[in-house]
Amino acid sequence: MRPLETLPPTETLEIENGLSLVPRVKLNLTIHPSLPSVSKPIDEWQLKRALIDFLKTSLSVSVTVPEEDLQIKRLKDLKKRKRDEPVAHGALFIRDIRFLSSKKKIEEVNNEEEDVKELEKKFLEWRSYVAEKMDGIELNLEGVKYNLSVEIPASDDFERMRKDWGESYAFRNRGYSRGGRQEPDTIVLRGVPSRWFAEPRVSSKPSMLVTHTIFSTFGKIRNLNVSEDEDLAKGMDEYELDMGIVSGLHCKIIVQFEKYWDFYNALKVLCGRSLQKQGSRLSADYEVTWDKDGFFRNSRSQNQDKSSKIQEPAAVRYRSEAPRHEPHVSEFTSNDTRRKRFKVRIQLNDDDELGFLNENIGAHLEDLCKSRLNEVRLSVK
Repeated sequence: MRPLETLPPTETLEIENGLSLVPRVKLNLTIHPSLPSVSKPIDEWQLKRALIDFLKTSLSVSVTVPEEDLQIKRLKDLKKRKRDEPVAHGALFIRDIRFLSSKKKIEEVNNEEEDVKELEKKFLEWRSYVAEKMDGIELNLEGVKYNLSVEIPASDDFERMRKDWGESYAFRNRGYSRGGRQEPDTIVLRGVPSRWFAEPRVSSKPSMLVTHTIFSTFGKIRNLNVSEDEDLAKGMDEYELDMGIVSGLHCKIIVQFEKYWDFYNALKVLCGRSLQKQGSRLSADYEVTWDKDGFFRNSRSQNQDKSSKIQEPAAVRYRSEAPRHEPHVSEFTSNDTRRKRFKVRIQLNDDDELGFLNENIGAHLEDLCKSRLNEVRLSVK
């Protein structure tokens, strides 16, 4: 595979597992009525025909877009619509951009790097030109006028993302840092079919091994997380769900690379492309961005917190189950002298009087010993 930094934005990149990254232009569409009080639902078919005709006739280069690459979803209930809300959303995909990569004569190309930079500039300028040309046009559909708003998606705008992480990490790198200069290294990919990252004939769920093999194309991986994207539907509008985007069939992939430049080149290549599978007519128009939330750093912190919480009850249980000891009695008296042990020999006389061999024995022993008729030995601590 050719080095990623020499890949122009108009060229397809074949990666592992029969997958390819195919270049395309994506534009988000929003349709508002000219009069806020419109009550008639917009005609999707007429809207599509009007936009397709515009692309054919109003651009510097005629562009043909199949109807399936123009996704429009209208608001179902206009009665619930607020005055400033749109009546429809949509997305336009221009997949045939081969005209941008027309070959120059060999003598006009100084080197491959300059050629790639020139193609990147040409691609970005043409995409901006199309967005500006379409933005703000007025559409007349069955006597009702609508205004079209067009923008480039954030997940397709690599330069905007690079500016965002530059500002974010410039703030983090202020002052002294023992760990050295910090740079982004993690990519977040959403909206790709789970079965394309699964082990064939084993499971339809995404496989860590298969995913690792695929993304190793871009560089050495430090951390990888693959999961079914159950939350995909939560951040979507109703029209996106009706277009066939089903959360349970898609997965979310988070890749942390060892090197910053592997992250940089991978994100740049993933921007402005769709994923295709050999033998399938489906194009996966995923969303890609850089990790702003520190997924793997936060995961490690959460794991450490969970580990400490698991160990804490055991420690508490250990302390509570420790054997109870009786209060310790010091062997020292109040004047810090060690108590003495006495061995006492007591002998009863004929007149039942006691004779003590040691005067330090307490008087209370006398009553006890009078009842004894034989010799006793006492050990007193």
